Formats: sequence, C-alpha cells, structure tokens
Amino acid sequence: MSDKPVSAGPAGYATIADVERAAARLKGVAHRTPVLTSRTANALAGASFYFKAENLQRTGAFKFRGAYNAIAALDAAQRKGGVVTYSSGNHAQAIACAGGLLGVPVTVVMPHDAPAIKVAATRGYGGEVVSYDRFSESREAIGETLARERGLTLIPPYDHDDVLAGQGTATLELLEEVGPLDRLYVCLGGGGLLAGGLLAAGRLAPDCAVIGVEPEAGNDGQQSLRKGEVVTIPVPHTIADGAMTPYLGARTFPIIRERVHDIVTVSDAALVAAMRFFAQRMKLIVEPTGCLAAAAAFAAGDEITGKRVGVILSGGNVDLTRFAALIGAD
Repeated sequence: MSDKPVSAGPAGYATIADVERAAARLKGVAHRTPVLTSRTANALAGASFYFKAENLQRTGAFKFRGAYNAIAALDAAQRKGGVVTYSSGNHAQAIACAGGLLGVPVTVVMPHDAPAIKVAATRGYGGEVVSYDRFSESREAIGETLARERGLTLIPPYDHDDVLAGQGTATLELLEEVGPLDRLYVCLGGGGLLAGGLLAAGRLAPDCAVIGVEPEAGNDGQQSLRKGEVVTIPVPHTIADGAMTPYLGARTFPIIRERVHDIVTVSDAALVAAMRFFAQRMKLIVEPTGCLAAAAAFAAGDEITGKRVGVILSGGNVDLTRFAALIGAD
C-alpha cells in the first residue's frame, strides 16, 4: 500500500494511454457528466466535496463508458458475430445499449434476482437475457459456454483492459474539470472503475490518495489488498447489488495493489443514509452501490478536514419502490 501512486503501472496491463484512447472513442457518445457540489456536505465534513454524477450517465451508470469502449475496439468480424457478457444489471444495460448503437448483437447472463428495472432496461436496449442463480451457478462458466457455442466475443464486466480503460475516463474527466484532489473515493466491485481511476489519477493527480470502497459484507478487495493476492469470498448479501462480486479481476487487481492508498468498507445502513442525503439535499437518485464512495467519504472524519475530496457516484439504477422503501425506513 502506498500513500502516493506511482507513475508507471504493472507491466502487461492497461495504462493511461488506454484510458486516453478510450476518452477519444467516447467523445460525443458518452455524457460528460456534471461535477456537483453541496454546501451542506462541505459544512458537515469541513471539506470540499466534488461529486462526479455518473448516475446521470447514459444507461444510468459509469458502466456505459467501458462497455462502449470495449465493443468499439472490436474488429468487424467480432462485431458481426456478437458479444456476450454477465452482469447484475448496470454493465448488462451498458453493453446492450452500446451494442445497439454500434449494430452488434448482445447476449447478457443476469442473475434471476437482479433488480427488475435493470432486467427490463437490458431487454429494452435489445439485449437477450439469459437468467441464472448467482448463489449456485457460475456466471463466468455460463458466459464462456455461450461464447464457445455461439461464436460470441466475451466482454466481462470489469476484468478486461478496454472495459477498465473506459471506466477510467470518469476520473479523467473529474480531474480535468476540478484539478488535483487530496482524496478520491471510488466504489469497488470487480475493480474496473477503481483500476481505471487509479490510472487517470496517476497521470493528473499523482499526490491524490485514492480509496476503494466496498460493502462490509463483501470485503474481498480489502482482504486481497492486505494479503497481496486475490481472495475469493462467498457471494455477499448486501443492498449494493452492483458490488456483490466474490473476487477482484486478474486484470484489475495488479493495478489496484500497486497504486491504491487503501480499501475501506461501509455498512448497508450507511448506504441508506447516503441515499437519503442525496435525495433530500441534492435531489439526486443514487442507487445503493452508487453511494459506496460517498458513504465512506462522509464517515472519514478528521482524515478529510480541509481537504479537496472527489467522490464518484457510480450509478442511479434502482427500482423506485425499493428506493422509497429504503430511504423511508427509520
């Protein structure tokens, strides 16, 4: 663990050049989402917060960046053959939308308990949905089987260089707009957003301490960082459905291990409190996973006093009935 990200990443993995190429592909296609501030949040924490609102991105989450970049990088034969992925929802929608924009057929393996709003949106974008049980079946095995049997190109949700490079453009845009930060909080599931963000921060804000944030029930990334190798855990039970990953990616972990300042966890209760804050004070709908980074930043206390703090709000795809039930609970 290092207080200061190094300038060069591990050999053989994605680099800042990949993030910059992704930014060029995404220009005029992905939304350049706003960076929002809150005097209330600043006053409560004694810090200056900069919220990158990826809940306002196309398909409602940062995932569009990596999905579009990965499909756009395919050759003509791969595009014609179609792609397959697996996702609990946000990457599913992103791949389906990107495939539609680029004329590429998309098949998505989704858990049967994925939020209905995410399943409906994936189908609405033209994706074929294949259901599975996340607690008893392997989505990776199903995806690989479909790829082999149908001749599809597999684009996983995070463990892919073009995907994580696309995700890194969110941090790239944030830093281009607000300048160097003292701290940056990024949600952590499989590691694409964090790994890509670390590459961007290493170039534009090398003194920034980048913090990955997981749900308490799913701290595989934190355990992996402490141990120095990928740790696998049972599928966690948490309201942060986008972070119900049992392990980090083989392409994302080496970048995270080398560059991240720390990985912390937050409770589901803290996620609900953050959701309520954004709804009440900033009039934003942010899903539980999208609140991971903010919940950790809000709980940082003296660590961020007087600091410039970036927070990636990663998504806003949550069923409104579920959203109302969560933020309305005492």
